[in-house]
Amino acid sequence: MIRISDGKIKKILDLREKGYSINEISQKSGVSKTTVFRYAHSVNILPRFKKRWLERRNASKIISDRQWRSALEKSENLIKSLEDRDLILIGLSLYWAEGAKKDFRLSNTDPSMIKTFIYILRKVFYVEDSRLTVSLRVYEDLNKETCLKFWSKITGIRLDKNTSVEILKGRKEGKLQYGMCRVRVKKGGELLKEITSFIRRVNGLVETRV
Repeated sequence: MIRISDGKIKKILDLREKGYSINEISQKSGVSKTTVFRYAHSVNILPRFKKRWLERRNASKIISDRQWRSALEKSENLIKSLEDRDLILIGLSLYWAEGAKKDFRLSNTDPSMIKTFIYILRKVFYVEDSRLTVSLRVYEDLNKETCLKFWSKITGIRLDKNTSVEILKGRKEGKLQYGMCRVRVKKGGELLKEITSFIRRVNGLVETRV
């Protein structure tokens, strides 16, 4: 944990009481936003500064919404459709980042990533569901049945009491609320070689440009 002077801590608390945002306090105090948040997130804004704080917060939301609209419009203009070649590149990128090296399996907590990866396996690499096995890793405070139902919907594969579920000790919240999903392709040695070859090809092209 980074230690800061009592003077800077007092400045952080004073600014927060006056309705300054985490980002503003960070800029004025020269302290990282993470450290500012640790000291300021529970500080109550003084009543006479509430209006300023609400106005700044609303302004930030308006700016953020405008930026999201602009980003979405830009993405729609640049990516009008996805061809098989595009899907291959997306698939190998996902596997490059999250896939195993010895057998063909990918694990992640992000449902969008798992859903996209399985779609690519089915559409581009013609992997049938009979070759796909799904297993979960969940913490003991999570409801096993809820997690199975959630990942069944995401993967399009029926998961039941026979599905392998590893129970981990401890508690996890946030992005791990449904645990981690692992997708494995049976007899995936040939597919692993194909994906690895694609990755090496991309890596080779990049190296020639560096």
